[in-house]
Amino acid sequence: MAAPSVKWNRVTNSSGPIPRPRHGHRAVAIKELMVVFGGGNEGIVDELHVYNTVTNQWFIPAVRGDIPPGCAAYGFVCDGTRLFVFGGMVEYGRYSDDLYELQASRWEWKKLSPRPPHNGPPPLPRLGHSFTLVGDQVFLFGGLANESDDPKTNIPRYLNDLYTLDIRNPNSAVWEVPPTYGSPPPPRESHTAVGWKDSNGHQRLIVYGGMNGSRLALNECGRGPFSDVSAFKTCLPGFPGAPSAIKISKTLEGASISWEPPTSTNGT
Repeated sequence: MAAPSVKWNRVTNSSGPIPRPRHGHRAVAIKELMVVFGGGNEGIVDELHVYNTVTNQWFIPAVRGDIPPGCAAYGFVCDGTRLFVFGGMVEYGRYSDDLYELQASRWEWKKLSPRPPHNGPPPLPRLGHSFTLVGDQVFLFGGLANESDDPKTNIPRYLNDLYTLDIRNPNSAVWEVPPTYGSPPPPRESHTAVGWKDSNGHQRLIVYGGMNGSRLALNECGRGPFSDVSAFKTCLPGFPGAPSAIKISKTLEGASISWEPPTSTNGT
């Protein structure tokens, strides 16, 4: 069965305070609204813009509370009318490990202070990480840290750590380092990650692409046979048929997370 055709249309004639050009920003949707925050354009942008897709209008809400500084390449997720921002670059060579919540029903920011995990340190300041909502938990994976104390001296450290954060009660949230097994993806930044539930009700996190310490982009995966859980494709340059998967299973003790490479990586 042929896929339906999809047509692109450039949005024109929008009104209101249109955002200036930028990169490294993030956007989420709340019903008919698109919320855009931060990014870079000859410096770090600290603006919050909202686009109404029905009226084709931009507006800048009057925010209050613990307003965060501008940041780029940060994590941004939306749960109902709650938006969460984590990390990002606040100036060249200086990265953040701050977590903010924006309640969009009243445009109020609040800085959160999750407790560190019981089995390790809290997340390092970073940029280019993925920050993915799966159910009531946010999964933080990878990114780029600066090992230098001097922002002007950038010593890059590529990450492949995995943290979770339950956002049901953000005022008492705790970072968790879930136990994992299998072969984890190599360190990377500027990748993508999405979460979903399969037909059996298992939660899955799919990570794709990114950039590693060699400054080479991680190439797309081949069409080799995958295991039933290996929709997560992690590839190294020169190995296009090397996917792996993360499987999230609920147990009586909590969540069990495993990296599961396929049994065969021969492309077809």
